[in-house]
Amino acid sequence: MADILKQDIQFLPGVGPARKKVLAKEKGIETYGDLLEYYPYKYIDRCHVYSIRELRADMPFVQVCGQILSYETFESRGGKEIVVAHFYDGTAVMDLTWYNGGRYAMRTYRPGTRYVVLGRPTVYQGRISVANPDIDEADGLDLQNLGLQPFYHTTDRMKKAGLTSYAMERLAKSLLARLAGALPETLPPDMVARQHLMPRGEALRTVHFPKDSRTLGRARARLKFEELFFVQLGIVRYASDRRRRYRGLVFARVGKAFNHFYSHNLPFELTGAQKRVVREIHADVKSGRQMNRLLQGDVGSGKTLVALMAMLLAIDNGFQACIMAPTEILAEQHLATIRAFLGPMPVRVELLTGMVKGKRRREVLGALASGEVDILVGTHAVIEDTVQFLRLGLVVVDEQHRFGVAQRAKLWGKGATPPHVLVMTATPIPRTLAMTLYGDLDVSVIDELPPGRKPVVTRHVYDTRTTSLYNGIRQQVRLGRQAYIVFPLIEESEKSDLKNLEDGYEALKEIFPEFRLGKVHGRMKPAEKDAEMQRFVGGETQILVSTTVIEVGVNVPNASVMVILDAQRFGLSQLHQLRGRVGRGADQSFCILVTPFKLSNDTRKRIDIMCETNDGFRIADADLKLRGPGDLEGTQQSGMGFDLKIADIARDGQLVQVARDEAQRIVAADPDCQSDRYAMLWNRLRELRKTEINWGSIS
Repeated sequence: MADILKQDIQFLPGVGPARKKVLAKEKGIETYGDLLEYYPYKYIDRCHVYSIRELRADMPFVQVCGQILSYETFESRGGKEIVVAHFYDGTAVMDLTWYNGGRYAMRTYRPGTRYVVLGRPTVYQGRISVANPDIDEADGLDLQNLGLQPFYHTTDRMKKAGLTSYAMERLAKSLLARLAGALPETLPPDMVARQHLMPRGEALRTVHFPKDSRTLGRARARLKFEELFFVQLGIVRYASDRRRRYRGLVFARVGKAFNHFYSHNLPFELTGAQKRVVREIHADVKSGRQMNRLLQGDVGSGKTLVALMAMLLAIDNGFQACIMAPTEILAEQHLATIRAFLGPMPVRVELLTGMVKGKRRREVLGALASGEVDILVGTHAVIEDTVQFLRLGLVVVDEQHRFGVAQRAKLWGKGATPPHVLVMTATPIPRTLAMTLYGDLDVSVIDELPPGRKPVVTRHVYDTRTTSLYNGIRQQVRLGRQAYIVFPLIEESEKSDLKNLEDGYEALKEIFPEFRLGKVHGRMKPAEKDAEMQRFVGGETQILVSTTVIEVGVNVPNASVMVILDAQRFGLSQLHQLRGRVGRGADQSFCILVTPFKLSNDTRKRIDIMCETNDGFRIADADLKLRGPGDLEGTQQSGMGFDLKIADIARDGQLVQVARDEAQRIVAADPDCQSDRYAMLWNRLRELRKTEINWGSIS
């Protein structure tokens, strides 16, 4: 029965080869099953029939029953033909207007026949008018039981091929009639009963053609649960498989390096959160299982210090460690930070980036292969085949979303036994999203800032008040501080934005003639950009005019002001990341969000949240709710490769947890995927997956 869902969509009456090509290209619809899972995005309640006399211009979609009296045609200013039908229901007359397809309407809808018209009313020259209405013959329609009409997203190309929302509705209705009882269940009966789920066939019919909102809600809940369940089943299965398959290196000793560092080199007392995370890492690396742990912590929370202590555990047990950063400047900062933390301790730390060349590169590679280098800090250069470790025991990946899975996999393959893996991110990830993006990793969170750090004061300033803003910057720089001024060049290809930055830079030089300014953007040559950044890091320039290239990793404790121009063009998470560039020293720091006065409600909410809190997790939750997860960053990289068609990670968090609990129950009962009882689930999971590579074991 399930095979019928794989039937080519072109064989459904009303599709054919040409429309199939459009459906496949525009919406990925190639089979009957794809069409069934092309869900409506909204519904119009058709239980009420209005009289034309009741209609007003501010009403949403309405339906009216009556007949066409006559047609008129007009020519628009552009020379196009406009067709108008005069429609009468016994109470008044309204106009039905077609700007395209009018001739088709005149041939199809006959005067004197009773029709039900659905559309959005407007008023034109004192008369009610509905443009491009949906029309059904009234005879045979049960007007009291039409239920909710589905509406489907369509594109211009689809509309040109006649695939309007109404056409998609007809195709769905035709397909469901053809399938009749051929909609197989995909979940075990006990799970359906335990979770009080609607049967799958009923849910699919209901989601396309619901009678009322209550049954629609049940149908959507069933389909959301199923979608999230198979995502979680894939993640939980691979996490379980990895734990059973890969034995981990055992770091049994807490030795000289770790103990000396803890007793003599800590720059401050560890926070409670840092101590907890160090204990979690220690439990992992001595357990005999390979550690795969995600370390989340806001900017400035002390993740690098925790990572260094994990690396010292590796060194105490005779292993080497590596930390991989996404940019050369961040790698150099990690190197400087780690060497400063270690001081005179006999731990050799070396740097390997694209800038390390010739004799120096050969020296580092030789010392690494012989085991003389204890900690290697680098960029993607460390994954090159020429880079060989003697005994790699721990890999730390900073800002892992900047690396592809295949890149990271090369690191894991540099030892006979896969090394322990610690993934760090300063991008707070809401729990429900983390369960999906990083569900195969154990999660640690540093949710405290080290003592002495003052929260950044965030203020919203309209772009008409820049004089006082510039005076504030001037005051801070005269106190010996430094400032960032960020322009919203989101895409490096946007020439107009680049011109704004260039013009803005020249204007700022005139506004601040007494200070030295630097300029950085992503289209500069790497060496030029790094040199400019180093001048700012070293204090040679006092104001850095930049794009978002300074979003991740730049550590300048002396910088106390972050000005973000046109802040309305940034997402919440990006604003929070930019704010994290200041507040790294003991001085009070400020983040100024500059916008025009006119803002949308969502944008104003974003700005208000930024001004209210410095809590990255609260901001991430708000960002997820405001924007939705979209194409979840990392899902393709993580190898799970699922497209969510109906579920919403932001709004269905409770369902994510329930789905994960069910997935864990299944994997615990059938870890080898061999039980006949769950064969249906494993077969369905194979159908849904887009790749056969088991990235779950390495991500």
